[in-house]
Amino acid sequence: MALKDKILSETMKLSQNPAVAKLLADERFMRLVVLAMSMPGRVSTFTTEQKEKFAKEMGLATSDEVRDLKRQLAALEDVVRRVERKL
Repeated sequence: MALKDKILSETMKLSQNPAVAKLLADERFMRLVVLAMSMPGRVSTFTTEQKEKFAKEMGLATSDEVRDLKRQLAALEDVVRRVERKL
């Protein structure tokens, strides 16, 4: 039996338990479940914001800024090559 099938069958067994059904019907518990599921995204967003804030305070470039600058530099180098060919 695959792990997914095992988890599904155990979940079905649990949902038939009256205590679990009562817990799932509780609005406060469901809000907590939704909050817990959103935590990884919230933590990721928070750490990204803090990283960018720290880099700005320290006068450092972030990896996104470096990537953008490299793209701009490559575009400018292409323009220079085209201009040199015309001369």
